[in-house]
Amino acid sequence: MKTIQRRTCFSLAALAALAVSVQAQPPAPSAAPAVAARARAAATADDPAWPRTAVADPTTLGFTRAGLEALDARMKQSVADGDTAGMTIILIRHGQVADFKSFGQQTPDKPMAIDSLFRIYSMSKPITGAAMMQLFEQGKWKLDDPIAKYAPELANLKELTWDKDGKVVTDADGKPVLTSPRKPATMRQLMSHTAGFGYGLSGDDPVNKAFRDERVLASRDLDEMMKKVAGIPLLYEPGTKWSYSVAVDIQGYLVQKLSGQKFGEYLKEHVTGPIGMTDTAFYVPPDRKGRFTEVYHWDRQQNKLVMNVARTDRGGFEDPTRLESGGGGLVASTHDYARFCQMMLSKGEIGGRRLLKPETVKLMTENHIGPLHVGVDGTRPQPGAETVRFGLDFAVYVNPKTADLPFGNGTFYWGGAAGTWFWIDPVNDLAFVGMIQVQGGNRPGGLNFRADSARMVYAALAQTGTKSSDR
Repeated sequence: MKTIQRRTCFSLAALAALAVSVQAQPPAPSAAPAVAARARAAATADDPAWPRTAVADPTTLGFTRAGLEALDARMKQSVADGDTAGMTIILIRHGQVADFKSFGQQTPDKPMAIDSLFRIYSMSKPITGAAMMQLFEQGKWKLDDPIAKYAPELANLKELTWDKDGKVVTDADGKPVLTSPRKPATMRQLMSHTAGFGYGLSGDDPVNKAFRDERVLASRDLDEMMKKVAGIPLLYEPGTKWSYSVAVDIQGYLVQKLSGQKFGEYLKEHVTGPIGMTDTAFYVPPDRKGRFTEVYHWDRQQNKLVMNVARTDRGGFEDPTRLESGGGGLVASTHDYARFCQMMLSKGEIGGRRLLKPETVKLMTENHIGPLHVGVDGTRPQPGAETVRFGLDFAVYVNPKTADLPFGNGTFYWGGAAGTWFWIDPVNDLAFVGMIQVQGGNRPGGLNFRADSARMVYAALAQTGTKSSDR
């Protein structure tokens, strides 16, 4: 049990590699076919049950049959190899479904289904961000306001002092030397992981140790969580480093405070509910328990994939009183997350329901960290960080071709600690969601899910001038 928990901690901290080697990025689709395709898809987008099944002919969406068959075969093989017990994948383009499949097992005695439920962990963050930006549109907060304007309990935070060798400065008693930030951390920095907070998922520094010792992420509720965060110094001077942090859990608290509603209730009423994300919640109710996927890890001693033991240090996913963690607490179906992705791809609306203004979506998916680099994606360290910046609760690819990545410029994405992943590519008008549940150790040499799925998706995207007979 302790070993699994240690591995889980490492998996949470060590976030799924993104390097993808593809020689050429597919050209952007012309505007006319995209507009026509969206018009054809309008009826399905209006249906809350969308997405359900793939179109009969994926070549109408610009994909080769052979390419998508290769994608499916590779994902299926990853299950056979023990990289995961099961998965679902969905690929959408021009508002229609090009591929929607499930492979392997949901539990040892039940096959994976396209409506299975998954712990999405850090893929909760963009959903929390959408809630925050709704309140931004209402004028309830501004990007360059100090965080303490809305959370006064964070007004007097000190920060660690670091020497030139990157070590924490301590006094004669071995205690860290704390200083006051030169400027207060802002809401923009909170939304972009540059406000200086710790997280406790990794690191042996005093801040991350305190997050673990105080069991911040195991708090009973958001009020208790904030009291704990207010007693822990900042890890870095605000604005100087990108550092994955508790920032989005703080955002969940702010949604609750600014809206006057319990965070989960706000999400259901204003974010997930209006766009048909009916399975997305902070816990799994009894009537959906049969759809909940087990989580696994690769056991190196046994040399096989084994099911994880349930944690006992915090409320389980079947507990309706568990912490409503905006940074990592949601459960969702592939259907639901695909609707969220399509909403973002359609500049803030889906099925005739507008969640965000187009200019807000643009703001969320722009670079807000300048030249700072992002080294993780929600699951594991990533190469190619020179092409990655951060918006408001999304990572963003800037000039991905310079790192030989296949994504369209401005593609935004994130991932979750149990291996779930997604990306949204406005240039090519497509989005992809992959759902697995592997946490606490991966098979050595196993599939790089994000990298390999991306390589195959863009290889399947037909080049301009490809003949239908070649598809």
